[in-house]
Amino acid sequence: MTTVSTTPSHEATTPPSMRLRELVFGAACAAAVRAAARLGVPDALGDTPSTAEELAATVRSDPRALRRMMRALSCYGIFEEQSDGRFAHTEMSRMLREDDPHSLKNIALWCTEPWTWNAWPLLDEAVRTGSGVFEQVYGKGFFDYLHADAPESAQVFNRAMTTSSMQSAREVAELLDLTGVSTVADIGGGQGHVLASLLEKYPHMRGSLLDLPRVVANADPRLRDGGALADRVRIIPGDCREAIPVEADVYIIKNILEWDDESTRRTLRNVIESARPGSRVVVIENLVDDTPSMRFTTSMDLMLLLNVGGAKHTKDSMVTRMADAGLIVGDIRPVNPYLDANDNQKRPG
Repeated sequence: MTTVSTTPSHEATTPPSMRLRELVFGAACAAAVRAAARLGVPDALGDTPSTAEELAATVRSDPRALRRMMRALSCYGIFEEQSDGRFAHTEMSRMLREDDPHSLKNIALWCTEPWTWNAWPLLDEAVRTGSGVFEQVYGKGFFDYLHADAPESAQVFNRAMTTSSMQSAREVAELLDLTGVSTVADIGGGQGHVLASLLEKYPHMRGSLLDLPRVVANADPRLRDGGALADRVRIIPGDCREAIPVEADVYIIKNILEWDDESTRRTLRNVIESARPGSRVVVIENLVDDTPSMRFTTSMDLMLLLNVGGAKHTKDSMVTRMADAGLIVGDIRPVNPYLDANDNQKRPG
């Protein structure tokens, strides 16, 4: 027998005026998540519920202030305040732990880094002009600023991207059927987690990883000299917007077609120029329409606008760019609630 809950959701029972008040205080929730993660509260709280005093002693905080923060987070389902005043973990608070297999701690820190609080208030300017505002605020481009002026934030970014890539790599490998494929190229593939997962799944396949020199210098240990997959991998330092000097049966492009339109066009053109007729091009992206994660992906879309003038794609805009580049558009399938895979083929001739 299936039991269906008929309990109305918070949104369904909260008056619009109160809901709007909650939304405009969204920064308080984000800041509280960040503070809890930086203090190490989720890691300090074990399987047994604890009082605020016990947690405060562990994380070296003021007990009264910590209780206030925990109470606020509990309103959002991040921790649970029990009737005796002790706090317990929830599914969401566990994902802020370092040791959770689905940890989102680094993602939470990345999305609330100090520079974000200076950029968001200028969203109206970005919407008015259709361009990023980061350089206006900091005097240099987003990535230049990170690596030159905010190395700690750059490290948070790298950890967040590594965590996200590792978590989705297994799902991508499970989704893709590359039976009979001899060579695969991971373009803009970061540290190569997707490539490593595919090579482990297909022991007779060879692969190439292309990304910026500073990125591939820290490639997955499985792919580097002495690694379990090193003899089947070619690591290529380079910029896919400039050239893609690798020929393969299948090209993987994951979450890199979100820059400005010109960069997207150049990347796709370079893939087409390198690929043999009939080669497959698998594009994996967060879409901002027709997905169960639209609140998340549309927020990412606005952050891209602020930072680099980029954009996440709708299904139509992605398909249009694929077709305009000279690809025969194939299946579009969900990888997980946040990612979709578009399997294409280069036109003959």
